[in-house]
Amino acid sequence: MSHTSFVHAHAAHTDWRVAFAECQRQIQAHIATRAAQQKESALFTLGWCYLSDYYAPESEAILQELHRALPGVAWVGTVGVGVSASGIEYFDEPALVLMVAPLPRDSFRLFSGLQPLPVTSPGFQPHTALVHAEGCTPELQELLHELSARTSTGYLFGGLSSARNRPLHIADGVFTGGLSGVLFGPEIGLVSRVTQGCQPVGPVRTITRGEQNLVITLDGRPALDCVLEDLGCDRDLPVDVLSQALSKTLAGLSIDAEDVPKQPGRFGADTLVRHLVGVDLQHRALAVADLVEPGMRLAFCTRNAEAARLDLVRIATEIRAELEGDTAMHMSGALYVSCSGRGGPHFGARHAELQIVRNALGDVPLVGFFAGGEIARNHLYGYTGILTVFTSRD
Repeated sequence: MSHTSFVHAHAAHTDWRVAFAECQRQIQAHIATRAAQQKESALFTLGWCYLSDYYAPESEAILQELHRALPGVAWVGTVGVGVSASGIEYFDEPALVLMVAPLPRDSFRLFSGLQPLPVTSPGFQPHTALVHAEGCTPELQELLHELSARTSTGYLFGGLSSARNRPLHIADGVFTGGLSGVLFGPEIGLVSRVTQGCQPVGPVRTITRGEQNLVITLDGRPALDCVLEDLGCDRDLPVDVLSQALSKTLAGLSIDAEDVPKQPGRFGADTLVRHLVGVDLQHRALAVADLVEPGMRLAFCTRNAEAARLDLVRIATEIRAELEGDTAMHMSGALYVSCSGRGGPHFGARHAELQIVRNALGDVPLVGFFAGGEIARNHLYGYTGILTVFTSRD
């Protein structure tokens, strides 16, 4: 294990104290093994803590214990209906996952409601950012765009909490509302990819008339007629049958004309999948869960486990191949944020999604959570996975 490698731990128990003690034992064992092998001890400075929502009410106590057990480590994280580690997922059960990294202290900055974004200075230039937030945050998309503009690459990664009881996020404190996370300087290497979980069921069309969240016409034709054609349904379906057909159909939106499927049946990385939330039978229009405007591209789609599996294999393999092309580059640790709609049975078996990642990347330290929305670039995604690998050089 390289001295720059991260260390991770995971455990599940009805009592958070028992799970915490087991994670602490695992981390201490890894650190001791590393020190014995390398004859030196790395200084861990940044930690991730992802909590199952069963533990959300005790989040302050958990953070206090983290500071006590590992003094000097700055902690970030959030809560989800599930959490994950290398090759394993804990979905809908009380669990937590931890990871610590030996990063230079001047290479990152935490931000939150108590620690606003630092003003750019010669001493620190934000390059990328890990972001945690809540779906109910007002003007969330605008906040993401603003944060993206504060970084030199414009690249954000992260996700929204998915708690059923107490949404929260952590940045050396427990917060609700707003954004929190970590700004990384240019010396922190990382590779990040978006994996889509839906499959187009028809062609990519152009919105020719749209107002607010209403898609009125596609390619000059009524939007409702287009979706029924793509689904192979009769134009005059009874209302109850129409509702059933549309309830399983989603809309893949994109702005960039170049963001078209690179292969048949596959979305481009910038496609944003949104729910259909209503239908106007009189005007044959569709309402989607986002703002639309003429010129945007739209393809109707459905969730598809096989397409999700193949695309996850693809992005993980691409990351590994990119890093193996540079023999001086190594994987130090990884984060994986997956949609809460993808966990568990969607991939056919428990742990299947995380085992795909481990099989492609190897046994790199990894933690993550199942989110209520995924963040990549300056976009908020749905039904996707965001895989980010931190790298180091010899």
